Amino acid sequence: MLHDRHNGRLVLVTSRPYTLLSCAVSIDGCLDDTSGQRLLLSNEADFDRVDEVRAGCDAILVGANTVRRDDPRLVIRDAARRAARVARGLPPDPLKVTVTASGHLDPGSRFFTVGESEKLVYGRVPPAHLDGVATLVAADDLRAVLADLAARGVERLMVEGGATILAALLADGLADELHLAIAPRFVGDPAAPRFTGAAGLSPLLAEVRDLDGVVVLRYLLSPAAVDRHWLRVAIGESRRCPPSQTAFSVGAVIVDATGREISRGYSRESDEFVHAEESALAKVDPADPRLASATIYSSLEPCSVRRSRPASCAALIRAAGIPRVVYAWREPVLFVDGHGAEELGETGVEVVEIGDLADEARWVNAHLLTPPPVS
Repeated sequence: MLHDRHNGRLVLVTSRPYTLLSCAVSIDGCLDDTSGQRLLLSNEADFDRVDEVRAGCDAILVGANTVRRDDPRLVIRDAARRAARVARGLPPDPLKVTVTASGHLDPGSRFFTVGESEKLVYGRVPPAHLDGVATLVAADDLRAVLADLAARGVERLMVEGGATILAALLADGLADELHLAIAPRFVGDPAAPRFTGAAGLSPLLAEVRDLDGVVVLRYLLSPAAVDRHWLRVAIGESRRCPPSQTAFSVGAVIVDATGREISRGYSRESDEFVHAEESALAKVDPADPRLASATIYSSLEPCSVRRSRPASCAALIRAAGIPRVVYAWREPVLFVDGHGAEELGETGVEVVEIGDLADEARWVNAHLLTPPPVS
């Protein structure tokens, strides 16, 4: 992930897709056994969860060994989810992607024959016998594969294995999120393939779900994933705001350098004029040493001008000594003409705009943005 500076603020720019790893393992960490048959470790509830995640992705990637051994279809099973994608102008199934070193792939496998989505095959020397069945792309490594996918418009990539691909993406720091499903069984085979991570990696546990005995752990692996997680928490806080026709509904959360929440707040939480950032800051001791390395996440750009208080949120953030601000939605000129991002950036605060989450923040404020019907 990169950043570009625009008018004093940093805007998140993707040099690769947001990459989500998904796998199921046994209690003893095995992805499979050594039999000739595929070992199913998930249950129906988890399969449905995976189907939902697939529906929100632009592409699904698996290694060539997975194509050969598991013969996956990699399509969305639920008809309603497929229809919803089509309604959004997307193909019913995500793009299918595989990477091969040997080029030994069967064009009759379900990866190629099931579903109408485009198929991409990457390799140093793409196999000629797949010409016409898939788009063949020469690529030296996974970083080049992800860069090419980003250039093709893939913003969200789901990686479903196998062990070699998963380990390589983790080792190279190319993964943003991990969904790890743990099945209630032991494989007990020392020769079985295992899920291995990268030495020294300390992911942030964001969610734990129990799906009829299969426990799903959702880990955040990159700074970009952590930012998106907490920004969505802030957007969630904005939904708690009492309604107003004269002010935005905004949520904010302050997080320390280790990824732990310090406080949160929302507009009009304590009185009719309080802003979200102001509310979150009011719950923290100004002498708290964590503020010096904290990040404040806000669903809306912090204000630089306000009518109800002498100090803007941008001024309050600077006074608190918080060095980093992440927001989703650039404040529209509706009530005031604000320039909070520029004001903060000019004083040395790192300001990051994650604009692809702006629609979620706007939705909470749709009543302010939609003209009333003509009577």
